[in-house]
Amino acid sequence: MHHKINKLMLGAIISTTFLTGCQVVSVKNQALNVSIANERESIISRNKLSEATLNVLSMTGREAKICTNTPEQCVEEIKNIPQIMDEQLYSAASELYLSKAIELSSSSACKISILSNKKSAEKQAIEKQNYDACIKQQLRMLDRSIRYSYAYMFKTQRAPQDRIFDNRQVQIRDFYNQSIAKMVSLFTANNPQSQAVDKITVGDYTYHIDYSHYPELKNHKIEQLLSTYNLNFSGLRSITRRDGFGSEFLVVLPDVKEQSGKPKYIIDPLNHQYPNGQNPNIRQARYLAATLTAEPANKVNNVDDIIHSKDFTIRTYDPYKYEQLTIANKKYPLAANFSAPYGLWLAENNLGKSAYLSLIDRDQNITMPHLFMLEPYNPNKKVIVLIHGLASSPEAWIRLTNDIMGDPVLRENYQVWQVFYSTNMPIIESRFQIYALLTQAFAETSAQSAAKKDAVLIGHSMGGIISRLLVSNADISEAAIKEMNFRQLNRYRGIPVVKQRMQMKDIPNFSRAIFVSAPHRGTDFADLWFTKAARKIIKLPGAFLSAFADVLKQEEDLKNILTDVNQGLMQNGPSDLSYKSDFMTLTKNIMPKANFKYHSIVGNATNSNDPLIMTDDIVPYNSSHLDGAISEKIIKGGHSIQETPEAVLELRRILRLHLVELGLYKPK
Repeated sequence: MHHKINKLMLGAIISTTFLTGCQVVSVKNQALNVSIANERESIISRNKLSEATLNVLSMTGREAKICTNTPEQCVEEIKNIPQIMDEQLYSAASELYLSKAIELSSSSACKISILSNKKSAEKQAIEKQNYDACIKQQLRMLDRSIRYSYAYMFKTQRAPQDRIFDNRQVQIRDFYNQSIAKMVSLFTANNPQSQAVDKITVGDYTYHIDYSHYPELKNHKIEQLLSTYNLNFSGLRSITRRDGFGSEFLVVLPDVKEQSGKPKYIIDPLNHQYPNGQNPNIRQARYLAATLTAEPANKVNNVDDIIHSKDFTIRTYDPYKYEQLTIANKKYPLAANFSAPYGLWLAENNLGKSAYLSLIDRDQNITMPHLFMLEPYNPNKKVIVLIHGLASSPEAWIRLTNDIMGDPVLRENYQVWQVFYSTNMPIIESRFQIYALLTQAFAETSAQSAAKKDAVLIGHSMGGIISRLLVSNADISEAAIKEMNFRQLNRYRGIPVVKQRMQMKDIPNFSRAIFVSAPHRGTDFADLWFTKAARKIIKLPGAFLSAFADVLKQEEDLKNILTDVNQGLMQNGPSDLSYKSDFMTLTKNIMPKANFKYHSIVGNATNSNDPLIMTDDIVPYNSSHLDGAISEKIIKGGHSIQETPEAVLELRRILRLHLVELGLYKPK
């Protein structure tokens, strides 16, 4: 009996073990982020194929490693399996080819060793031969990925709009974009040309570059062509993109160098004879956003035509001018990255450093003010001009500029021009030079263009004072004469260039201005002991003083000018900000021309609402306030109020209001 019981127990154990061994599926809870990652990630975001592609390979019995090593053989084998649907084939093929291209880009064969110059000529030749073969293979893989991606998106039984909620469609669009980005970047890096690339050759296949949607790039040398997918800018609060179709690029044009040697200060810029008749300090956009697409050059009837067509077309689009594109006879939104060109411009020019160096006359490159256009000039857009304050630069406007790019209404209706000037200059001189610069810039626009009129001027701090005087009409000659002694009166009274600065005319291209934290009546902050000490260190630019002496054409001129500087007739910019300065005495009551629209944004760092107490810690409210302003916004914060979200929202509100009043925008 005991033996019989043991046999029954043994049988039960064996049965249980057998049944448990057959159970190959179990269940457990998995973190949501893991589930989403498994569903959405691909070879682009991890060193592993997507789950969708792995599923296809699993169905066919192919191993992932073998397929990524020899994608062409693997794809041909999958083609012969009738159970594999067209979408599965084309999507898997696209990722397999891209995976191989990524693997090749990381291989030693696709990199020329930095020590190659120490090797023998024979070894260098072998290495170069291997490198060329690797690059050729990499281009071939990218070509295949582009074609299969295109086939998936536009030549399957289901149309793109039928897959609008499919994760797979987003993945394939990314494969397509990345393959274009890598192909163009790889080819241009290995085939530098004096003009923009007109074609890319991949073995027997040719990609023809079509610039009809971006004519500014045709026949133009391109210094750099960068895919924006790998760029990150730490100083930008956000990256402004537009989702859509196409691969996002950043184009860097060659820098237009000014005349060699020490920069010359031009006393009379309005009548100066510039080379080629154009002021070189008006800088056209050098950092440009571009979006590229690839499609068959000729009509295709089936997928074989796409895969084997000898000719493809890469179309280049200006995303500022085009919001949509037509591909495969359907309209789609055009992708774009608007922040990348702006971010690279800021990063490469280090404007903040230049601002401080120019303040102490250690950087003469901006002794003359510069105007930077942040996008290719568009005659159909209104112009926003931004003028920074003391010891500052266009970096003061990062948040506002980036938000304008990110606001579709503002981006489609405005183009931004940034003024960069040396703030150690007398304010009256900066005002005159910027007046000349902007007058010349607007003179280059056609009379019928939208950009010619109704521009908006925005100035912060010292830039706010300059902005007010740019939209005002005033002659302070007689008032200035009263401030001069007899010697000064005889020296300066009849000099034309002095009269130019005293007789202020408005710039008629502006119809609205916004003054931000502007000390219109000066500030006692400029007279504190530490600011007075700083004012003594800050010198007027030597180039300015020398040029002014040359105009007077007398032996003792420079010495006398320096005497006048010491007596306060001509002071540096920081000294002019004192409410006691001659400049403030002469200009504080000058108001914008009649019927001109202007707004004020004021900072208040106190807990009081009393106008006699409110201040932004630099400028008191009574100095920033202007009677007659259409609106005045008081925002809690310090002097750099233009960087706050509240101020940026107010600026955006006013810019939209401007469009509404011009009939260019109707709020929903």
